[in-house]
Amino acid sequence: MADIGKDIERPLGQAVRPPRAARGFSAGAVAATLLVLAVIGVSSAIALREKPFRKPQEAAVSTPKATAVVESAAAPTTEPAPAPKAEAVPKTSGPQIIHMPTEESGGPPGVAIVIHDPSTIGQNLRIAHIPDRALVETSETGPLPVRAADGRRPFDVYARPWSGARGARVAIVIGGLAVSQTGTQAAIAKLPAEVTLGFASQGNSIGRWMQAARQEGHEIVMQVPLEPFDYPNVNPGRNTLTVAATPDENLKNLRWALSRTTNYTGIMNYMGARFSADAAAMRPLMAELGRRGLAYVDDGSSARSLASDLALKDGVPFVAGDTSIDAVRDRGAILKKLDELEATARAKGFAVGIGSAFDLTVDTVSSWVIEAKKRGVEIVPISAVAMDPEKG
Repeated sequence: MADIGKDIERPLGQAVRPPRAARGFSAGAVAATLLVLAVIGVSSAIALREKPFRKPQEAAVSTPKATAVVESAAAPTTEPAPAPKAEAVPKTSGPQIIHMPTEESGGPPGVAIVIHDPSTIGQNLRIAHIPDRALVETSETGPLPVRAADGRRPFDVYARPWSGARGARVAIVIGGLAVSQTGTQAAIAKLPAEVTLGFASQGNSIGRWMQAARQEGHEIVMQVPLEPFDYPNVNPGRNTLTVAATPDENLKNLRWALSRTTNYTGIMNYMGARFSADAAAMRPLMAELGRRGLAYVDDGSSARSLASDLALKDGVPFVAGDTSIDAVRDRGAILKKLDELEATARAKGFAVGIGSAFDLTVDTVSSWVIEAKKRGVEIVPISAVAMDPEKG
């Protein structure tokens, strides 16, 4: 009756629905739910970790280290210019790695590695301005050039490299550097690197100019004042080596000149017609050069010079100039002398010209060298044409 009563009270038009069965979860639904929850849990754990599972691989950074040691550089004692220092530890033989700080234009500083093998004897041009300590003897007046304990000579080590070819070769020495500061700067900047530069021992800031010249690739020689005829009316300057002086006095003056800087292959006379013609005066000079491993360059101004014969006896590398290219200071006259040098070189293999660091000479030589190269002439350093008794 209760059910009938409820049916009477129900609104018209609504049928009686059968009772619903109780709801439940199937096994598949439960498994899917658990899988979703597991994925969410793992994702949350990863997000909350301080570090990811996989650690990024660190980039390997290597710093060059010297695997062999190097002879350290001795700085010139006469106003040296600031120059990069090589990290060095003394060593006597074997290949050497030299770390040279560099500073590229517009970029950060870096390190250039120069490998030096003593078996090659010569000095790498990148470090040509750094004296080889093994070739330096300390003195009261400054560093003196000397043979190394292993026999290497300044003549070999500081020589500029050249091709070694047998063609026409012209060596040009431009002297008088360090006398005029502006003239010296212009000569170093304008002259091709193959041109040898002669420094006047009485000049100024020679250490600084030596470094600048060597950094530009020039081979250099030191000019030593020797007694001319009519001395002292004609006077090369202080500390001139004279015929009247004792051997010890002349050696003292010679060593003063030699100590003015480093990194040169030999000396060249400044005047000296009388001195070079006197065997007794020249013998101690040549013996000293032979002991120290230096060359003698005769400027060719005196036909009486005994330098050639004496150099041979003392094992001194020797070369004589063929002509003075600027005795007449005129562009046309200088060009004519240079052309004569070329003709001589084609005839006998090489020729040597001597000039001074006048602006006119520097400009004329600079332009002539460019054209001579086009004609197949090789411009070589003075050491390349020297007669070397030690090499036969």
